[in-house]
Amino acid sequence: MDLRLSEDQEATRDLLRRLFEREVGTDVVRAAESLGHSPQVWATLAAAGIPAMGMPARLGGGDADLAMLAVVAIEAGRAMAPVPLIEHLVATRVVAELDPAHPRLADLASGSAIAALAPVPAVSGRASLVPGGAVADVVVALDGDVLVAAGGPPPGAALRNHASAPLADRDLTGPDRRVLASGADAGLAHADAATEWRVLTAGALSGLAATALELAVAYVKQRHQFGVPIGSFQAVQHGLADLPGPVLGAELLVHEAAWALVTGEVAPTGAGGRELALMALLFTADVAADVTARCVHYHGGYGVAEEQDPQLLYRRARGWALVGGDPADDVERLGALLAEGGG
Repeated sequence: MDLRLSEDQEATRDLLRRLFEREVGTDVVRAAESLGHSPQVWATLAAAGIPAMGMPARLGGGDADLAMLAVVAIEAGRAMAPVPLIEHLVATRVVAELDPAHPRLADLASGSAIAALAPVPAVSGRASLVPGGAVADVVVALDGDVLVAAGGPPPGAALRNHASAPLADRDLTGPDRRVLASGADAGLAHADAATEWRVLTAGALSGLAATALELAVAYVKQRHQFGVPIGSFQAVQHGLADLPGPVLGAELLVHEAAWALVTGEVAPTGAGGRELALMALLFTADVAADVTARCVHYHGGYGVAEEQDPQLLYRRARGWALVGGDPADDVERLGALLAEGGG
C-alpha cells in the first residue's frame, strides 16, 4: 500500500491551493455565510472543470477516481470554500452511472446546475437537512425502496446551522423526479454514495484542521505578552506540539480510505473501504474539533469574536461533522462492520 500522492494528484493539489488562495479569502467566506454558497467561487471552479471531475469523460467529465477527489476535498476544506462541491461531486457520479441520459447531466457537468446528495434516507418523500440542498437543482436521495434524482428550483435559502452551510429540506415528489434504482440496488447504490460522501467530508475536515493549526501557530508567534511571543510559553508550545501528528494522521486516513475504495483492497489492519470511510469521518471530526478549539483558546478573546477567523473554523469543524447524522450511529455502524469481518 503506497499512499504517496501521484504526480497528477500533486499537480491537482497545487493548482487548487493556488486557486483557493486567490479566490477564497475569509472575506469571501464571510460574505457567503447567509446562504453558505458563493456563485462567484462556483463559477470559477466550473470554469476550471472541477465540478465535472468525478464524471466519466464520455459524459463531459474528468474521469477522476475517489483518490483524486479526496485531494480536491482536502483543499476545499483548507479554504473553507463556500460551495457544495463535495455533495456535487458525489451526486454527479451517481447520476452519471445510473442515468446517463438524464436531461440535466450536461448542465451538471458544466457547473451551470448543481447536484446534491442526501446522505440520510428521506422520509415520506422529503429529505431533511440536505447538504447543498439550498442551491441544488438536482437532489439524489433514497426514498423508501427507490433511489431518485429529484429536480426542481432550489429554495435559495438555507436553514440556520453552525457551519453556515447551504442546508435545506427538499421535497422529492415533484414532476422532475427520476428513479435511478429500486429495491436492493437502490439501497446499495445509496450506501456506496454515502460512503464516498463520508470520505470526501473527512477530507474537508482534515484540510480545515490543517488551516486551524497554521492559524494558531502564526498567531502565537506574533502575539506578545510580558514582552515575549506567547508561543514561547511552555504550556502553549506543548498544546500545539500535540497537534501535527493527529492532523497529518487524519489526512493519511482519508487517503487510505479512498485507496481502499478505489482498489477494493483491505488495509493491513484488515479494514476495508466502508470501515475506513467511517473511521476517517469519525477521526477527522474529532481532530478538527480539537485543533479548532485550541486555535480559539490560544487567540483568547479574539478567538470568539465574529470579526476574527478562528470562530469560522470552529463552527465548520462541528457543523460539517453532523450533516450525516449522529456520529454515535456511525460508531455503531463501524462496530457492526468490524464484527462482521471478525476485526
